[in-house]
Amino acid sequence: MNEEFLWQRIVVALSGLVYWGGVLVQARRVRKKIGRTPNLKPKGTKERLLWVGWTSVVLSWILQPLWLRGTGSWHGVHSALVHPAAWVVGVLLIVAGYAATLGCYAAMGAAWRIGIDQKGTSKLVQSGPYRLIRHPIYGFQMTMLIGAALLLPTWISLAILVIHYGCATIKASDEEKHLTGVFGGEYRDYMKRTGRFLPGRG
Repeated sequence: MNEEFLWQRIVVALSGLVYWGGVLVQARRVRKKIGRTPNLKPKGTKERLLWVGWTSVVLSWILQPLWLRGTGSWHGVHSALVHPAAWVVGVLLIVAGYAATLGCYAAMGAAWRIGIDQKGTSKLVQSGPYRLIRHPIYGFQMTMLIGAALLLPTWISLAILVIHYGCATIKASDEEKHLTGVFGGEYRDYMKRTGRFLPGRG
């Protein structure tokens, strides 16, 4: 059974490494452009708690495939959900999610941040995926995690999705409050015509 899931484990682990390695590369690129860190360090108790959640998602995403290999048991894998179609769809979601994330980086340019930037920004990004979605990067992270869950349908994969969604929802709400304070009516109008994580309204 271990050999049957070998490529799934490799793809999931690599997707996590590539994604979060890309985040570090993006952070370094933006730092060179703006001359300071793009808010990598959490500020305040709430952000620190959120970082605990994000860290658990990152580590579980990357390390779950290694842990499954070491257990010698696949009882955690829901075999009824293991299907060649799930393998194909899972890979497509991972690739599409990451490609779309790179599109978000391009659209944001030097305005990209990890945490809320209290110094504000002079421009509200509304190009690329941001034309339809307010927080597309979080949405595309979920897309990749759904893809990973299709490759490794375990309770851990489900827990990763739930924790990520909870953290992303709290973070998105905080960012929306901040940006409403910065851009006022412009951001309120933007919220009315865009979806939070998926295209839509409100």
